[in-house]
Amino acid sequence: MTPRQDLLQAFDTLLAPERFKDYGPNGLQVEGRASVGKIVSGVTASRALIEAAIARKADALFVHHGLFWRGQDGRVTGWMKQRLALLLAHDINLYAYHLPLDAHPQLGNNAQLGAVLGLQADARFGEQDLGFLGGRTDRQAFADGEALAAHVRKALGRPVTCVPGAAGPIRRIAWCTGGAQSYFEAAIAAGAQAFLTGEISEPQAHYARECGVTFLACGHHASERYGAPAVAGHVAQALGIAHEFVDIENPA
Repeated sequence: MTPRQDLLQAFDTLLAPERFKDYGPNGLQVEGRASVGKIVSGVTASRALIEAAIARKADALFVHHGLFWRGQDGRVTGWMKQRLALLLAHDINLYAYHLPLDAHPQLGNNAQLGAVLGLQADARFGEQDLGFLGGRTDRQAFADGEALAAHVRKALGRPVTCVPGAAGPIRRIAWCTGGAQSYFEAAIAAGAQAFLTGEISEPQAHYARECGVTFLACGHHASERYGAPAVAGHVAQALGIAHEFVDIENPA
């Protein structure tokens, strides 16, 4: 067992949330029992994940998407009441880290997605340096945008939306997990030949065709499955407590 505050300090020390201007509070969002012996990690603090944590007798949840966001309705009704009621009834601590979890250079969502795809970053780009830019770890090029899309489909085990750019080999690849489609123009300016994120909006298809840079949308949830278990597992091992990752299926 480790004290709740010691676990918070470990997460804060690793992820340095004070460096980021974020969309909601990072850190301990819901206070539970004073000591933690087991952490369950997941992408989003959904009711299904909370119920999974209860079934696994967890003392704490560690997630990328917490419960509280800037500008949301502050009333505790509906789904918010249901989630909070479960956490409070079972005395479970909820730790949530958004942009800090994306950005960590080794354990974060971007770094871990890169590892899954066989990509290594050598530069950062975009707002708050959240975007990663680099190439394949084997230093080879993808034959073209469709070859890159096929590689991503196989690695992630899910469909990928691909808007091909210019024909020819792709070496410089930019990526930023989740809903980072607005980073596409910054990726183009940074010299990327392809950009990978979770979602696509209407403008990105036009930018891809007009600028000759391939755009890939591989799913918001699918691109952010890797940071939470990496960070929670690292901290749990350091503190000598148990950890389990639960991936709640999500088509997004």
